[in-house]
Amino acid sequence: MHPERQSKIRKLFDDYIEMYAARDDRLTARFSQSFTGYSGSGSRLIRDREEWVRITRQDFAQVPGRIRIEMLDLALQDLCDDVVAATACFHIHLPNGGYQLSQEVARLVLIFRLEGAEWLIAHCSYSIPYQSVQDGEVFPLKSLQEQNSALQALVAERTQALQESQALYRLLTEDAQDVLWRTDSRLIVTYISPADERLRGFRADEVVGRHVFEMFTEEGVAVVKAMIQRRAQEEASGTPVGFLNFQVQHRCKDGRLIWGEVMSKTDRNAQGEIIGYHGITREITERKRLEEQVRQLAFHDTLTRLANRRLMLEHLDQAMSASKRSHHHGALLFLDLDNFKSLNDTHGHSVGDLLLIEVAERLKACVREADTVARFGGDEFVVLLCELDTQPAEASEQAIAVAEKIRIRLSDLYVLQAAPSGPATGTIEHQCTASIGVAIFRGRDESQSSVIDRADAAMYQAKKDGRNRIRLAPCPVEAG
Repeated sequence: MHPERQSKIRKLFDDYIEMYAARDDRLTARFSQSFTGYSGSGSRLIRDREEWVRITRQDFAQVPGRIRIEMLDLALQDLCDDVVAATACFHIHLPNGGYQLSQEVARLVLIFRLEGAEWLIAHCSYSIPYQSVQDGEVFPLKSLQEQNSALQALVAERTQALQESQALYRLLTEDAQDVLWRTDSRLIVTYISPADERLRGFRADEVVGRHVFEMFTEEGVAVVKAMIQRRAQEEASGTPVGFLNFQVQHRCKDGRLIWGEVMSKTDRNAQGEIIGYHGITREITERKRLEEQVRQLAFHDTLTRLANRRLMLEHLDQAMSASKRSHHHGALLFLDLDNFKSLNDTHGHSVGDLLLIEVAERLKACVREADTVARFGGDEFVVLLCELDTQPAEASEQAIAVAEKIRIRLSDLYVLQAAPSGPATGTIEHQCTASIGVAIFRGRDESQSSVIDRADAAMYQAKKDGRNRIRLAPCPVEAG
């Protein structure tokens, strides 16, 4: 990020935090008129500026006075020229009764967008690990107070403990939006609240007596098993374990899949043996969708939907690590379109964009699903091939064969349909080829930048030799 922009966004973020902590109503002026939404830890989703302004003021009224925000971490990231994401981790301390709202780390994501000459907040994602938010609340102050009063009442009225606990249990389970559940030590469900029927469509008698794994997808079962193993390892090492928090997909009666955030804790007898588990499940499907949108913006090219440079570098790093373990070679193909500039100059950038989109589709059709196709920038593309032969000569042949397949496919005639409103109209035919450089690698004997530089140099050699060609980069040892 440019230092000047970084300083500007950081000040705007600091102003946001200060105004929020001070419960300053002027904060509402910072939200864009085209505010795209807010997703918090509660069940509600706020979709427009007016609703967010209302809930913010309501929040300020429910928790008057300054709150203390204990900042832990802050990261700024350019999503594009006029969009910046700010991600912060923190604790929140309420002013009433010394409550600390976030015993675990809370997370705030603000999307700033440049509108005219001013940076405004276009999106907000707010995640706090609590399970007691009631309708009309942002902070669970009311619930915390109610729980405290209920505990005091139970202590004062010990003689009626059974009757009152049953009434409280029904209040918490039957009317709550979150799903409360309990299992035995074998993970057989012994109780599930009515909220599960509203959420997944299953009646309690269809769930009680069945294994908890039946709720989840195969991937979800793997997550739960991993969490059980983690708990056992931490307890074996003497580490105290409270609630475990994890996210898994749940199966619904109608075939749908929803995301749930699960908080789980063990039940133990007097001897300390595990006799079961209990916990709370909250639906977070919408939150996961919004998080995926943000991830798409961060890791994918907005035009072609291919991986961007950042994601490609991550995949290259992973491929080099896997290659070191398996001794299989990998290959990086660096492609540059030969006649792209003439298309832009003749028909405009909108038609050029159509060509880039078509090139992306042709590239994906030429490689395996496990391989990575990325737009490196402009009319440059990168293809990452994994799990090639263990012998360098055979691996080179495999990579060149893929490169040749790509070269032939990209040289086919492009038939582009220009938009009626653009500078060019109708059907446009264009012949475009590609120059391709191939670099073979294995393990971590060289850096990522070295692999990319070798592939790039080979691509330029292909252009120098007449374009529409493939050139294999020498190995580092051969080059030295």
